[in-house]
Amino acid sequence: MSLHDEVDAIPRRTMVLFFMVDTSGSMTGSKIGAVNAAVEEIIPELKNLSDSNADAQIKVAALEFSSGARWITAAGPVDTEQFRWNYLDASGVTDLGYACKTLNDKLSRKAYMQEVGGSFAPVIFLLSDGGPTDDYEGGLNELKQNKWFQHAIKVAVAIGEDADKTVLEQFTGSPEAILEVHSAAMLKKMIKFVIIRSSEIGSKSADAGDSKTKQQQLNDQVQEMREESVNEDDEW
Repeated sequence: MSLHDEVDAIPRRTMVLFFMVDTSGSMTGSKIGAVNAAVEEIIPELKNLSDSNADAQIKVAALEFSSGARWITAAGPVDTEQFRWNYLDASGVTDLGYACKTLNDKLSRKAYMQEVGGSFAPVIFLLSDGGPTDDYEGGLNELKQNKWFQHAIKVAVAIGEDADKTVLEQFTGSPEAILEVHSAAMLKKMIKFVIIRSSEIGSKSADAGDSKTKQQQLNDQVQEMREESVNEDDEW
C-alpha cells in the first residue's frame, strides 16, 4: 500500500444535522407544507457542502413529534447523497418533552454519534409553532445533561404568532438562536440560511484564534440576517 493510499483511507469526521419537526395539528396546511418544501430544497445544497468540506462529512437525522415522537431516520444518520425527504403530515398534540427524551437516547457514541472517524458536535434544528402539551421541562432537563447537546449548535424556528418563544429559548439557551417567521416565504428563506450557515460552522475544526464558540458565531450571523431581512408579502 502506498503512502497516498494510507492518507486516502483516513476517514473524515462527521457532523450530524438533526431536524426536530413539530407535526402536531396546529401545523396543518401551509405551515407543514412550507417546512416540507424548504427541507427538501436544502438537501442538494447540503450535499454540495459535504462534498466540498475537507474537515467533515455531513449526515442528516430527522425526528418528527406530535402525539409521541418517531425517528424518520430510524437506522441512523444518513449521508446527504442518500437522504430523501418524505413529506410529513400534521395531526395530534405537541409532545415536545417526549421528543427531547427521544433525541437524548440517540445522542451517544453507542447510537447516532458512533462514527469511526469521530464526530463534531451536532447541529440541532427545532421547528415548532406552539407550546408543548406534555412534561416538556422534564424531558428538556434530561436532554440538557447530555454532553453532545451541551456543545451542539442549537437553533429553533418559531412558526406563527402563537409560538411559545419562552419554551424555544429554554431549548436553545439563547434568544438570539430563535427565528420568528410569519409567512411561508420567510420560513423557506430562514431555513435555507440557517441550515447552510450552521452546517458550515459546525463541520469545521475550531480556529485556535477565535474566542467565540460555534453557537456564538451562528448567533452573530442570524442577527445580521435579521437586520437585512424585510417582511414578505404572503401570509400563512
